[in-house]
Amino acid sequence: MDDEEFSVDPSQLLEAASDFAHQLGALSDASSQEFLTRYPLPAIINALQTKADYPGLENALVDCLERIFRTKYGASLIPLYMPFVLVGLGADSQKVRRLACIAISCLLENTDKRIAVQLVLQQGVYPLLLSCLIDGDEQVATASTDAIKNLAGYPEGMGIVFPESVNEATHLGSLAAKCSSLGRVRVLALIVRLFSISSSVASEVSKSNLLSLMEAEVKNRNDTLVSLSVLELLSDFLSLVLLSNLCLIMKLAEVQHSAEFLSRTSLLQLLSSLICDGAAESILRSRAMLIAGRLLSKENAFAFIDEPSFRIVLEAIDRRFEFLESQDADECECALEALGQIGSSFQGATLVLSTSPTTARHVVHAAFDRQQHGAQLAALHSLANISGETRIQTTTVLNNTAEDNLRSLIYEKASKTSKLTPSGLLLSVLQQDSETRIAGYRLVTALVARPWFLMEIISRPEIIDLVTNTYTETNKIGMEARHRCCEAIYRAFTSSTKLIGDPAFAGMASKLEEAIRRGPYGARKHAEAQPLVMTADRF
Repeated sequence: MDDEEFSVDPSQLLEAASDFAHQLGALSDASSQEFLTRYPLPAIINALQTKADYPGLENALVDCLERIFRTKYGASLIPLYMPFVLVGLGADSQKVRRLACIAISCLLENTDKRIAVQLVLQQGVYPLLLSCLIDGDEQVATASTDAIKNLAGYPEGMGIVFPESVNEATHLGSLAAKCSSLGRVRVLALIVRLFSISSSVASEVSKSNLLSLMEAEVKNRNDTLVSLSVLELLSDFLSLVLLSNLCLIMKLAEVQHSAEFLSRTSLLQLLSSLICDGAAESILRSRAMLIAGRLLSKENAFAFIDEPSFRIVLEAIDRRFEFLESQDADECECALEALGQIGSSFQGATLVLSTSPTTARHVVHAAFDRQQHGAQLAALHSLANISGETRIQTTTVLNNTAEDNLRSLIYEKASKTSKLTPSGLLLSVLQQDSETRIAGYRLVTALVARPWFLMEIISRPEIIDLVTNTYTETNKIGMEARHRCCEAIYRAFTSSTKLIGDPAFAGMASKLEEAIRRGPYGARKHAEAQPLVMTADRF
C-alpha cells in the first residue's frame, strides 16, 4: 500500500469518521458506499496503521469501520482486505483486535457461507481468533467468542472448531490445558456458548469430551475465583440443558446427549460434594447451593434428573444446617434460598416436605425466628415458594404426606413459641418491617389455600385488619403483595360452602371485598387534600 497515494488529512478523516459512526439508526449499504467513495477503505486502513497515535483517530476509525462491516456492502469488501484483518487479529491495539474479530463475524454472517469458511481456513484465521480469546481484553474475548460461534454454526466450520485429534493445537481441550486460569475460564465459556448453538454442535461438544473440563475445574478448588466463575458457567450450561429451545423443539433422541451428560458426569453429585465440603470456601458452598437450587427449581427438571439426584442435593443442604445456623449467616441464607428455589416446583416442594427427616423443618424454624433478620426473611420467602405462592392454583396444594408434614411443622413451631398458634406466628410477622411484611403476605397468599390455615387467618381479626389496611404499605411491591393476599384469602373463603354462609364471618368478608375493590395502589379513602374551614382566631 502506497502511503502517499492513500494519505488523508487526519483531522478531516477524524471529523468525517466520527460523524459517520454516530449516525442514528441502522446504516444502509448506500450510506457505507457513499462514505467509502469519499474515503476509500485503503486510505482508512493506512491511517489506522500509520496515524493511530493522532488523538481520537483510532477510536473514530474503529467505530466507523465496525458500522461499515456490519452492512452487506461493507462485509462484501472484507475478503479483499483479509491481509489487513489478519494483521488486526494480532495487533497490539485491543480496539483493532476487537474490530478484526467483528470483521470475521460479519464475513460469516453476510457473505456466502461456504466461501467465507474456506477463506477462514485458508488464511489461518481460527488460531488467531483463539489467541484473541485467550490473550485479549474482555471486549476482544467477547468478539472472538462471537466469531467462533458463528464459524461453528455452519457444517463447513465445525471441522475447524472441532478437530478430530486432541493433539491439534486448536483443540479446545488441549488449549485449556496450556492456558492461564483466566484463559481456561474463557475456553469453558466458549464451550458453553457452542453447546447452545444446535443439537449437532452440542453433540460435537459432548463427543469431544469438552464438558468434562468444567467438571475438572469444579473439583480443582485451588483458585476460589476460578471455581466461582466455573460454577456460574456450569449453571448456564445446566440451564441450557433444561430450558433451551433445543429441548423444546427437537425430538428427544436428538437431545439425548443432554440427559446423558447430566447422568454421566454426575454434576449434581459434584455440587452436593462441594456443598458438604467443610474445607471449601463458604462462598463456593453458597454458590453451589444456589446453582443446584436454580437447576432443580424448573418444573421439567424431573424429565432429565432422577429423584435420587434430587434427594442427594437435599441431603447435602440438610447436613450443612448442622454447622450453619450459628456460624455463617450468609451461607445459611443461601441454603434457605436454595430450598425455596427447589420447592417452587410441585415435585420439588413435595420432596422438600417428604424427606425423612423433612428438610423443610429448617425453613419453618428460621421463618419464625426473629433472632436473625436476614435468615428469617429468606426463610419466609422460601416457605412461601414451597407452599405454592409461585405455582398455579391447581398445583398449590401437594400430596397428603407433604401437606401433613407442612401442617405439623408449622403447628409444632407455634407450640414452642409464646404465640402458640400459626395465626399468632403470622400476626407477629405482619407486625414487623416492610420487607418482612411482604414476605408474610406471600406466605399467607400460599398457605390460605389450605382449609386449616384459612380458619387460622379468618379467626384472627387483627390479621384481617392488617391486610385490609390501605395505609399499611407505601411502596408498589408492598401494596401489590398486600392486595394479592386479600384476594387469596377472599377466594379461599368464598370457595368454602361451609364458611361463606356463616354470619360470624360476614364483617370479615365485607372488609376483604372493600379492600379488593379499592385496588392495590390508590383508592385510599380521603387520600386527596381536604379543604378546612374554621372560624378565624380573634383577640
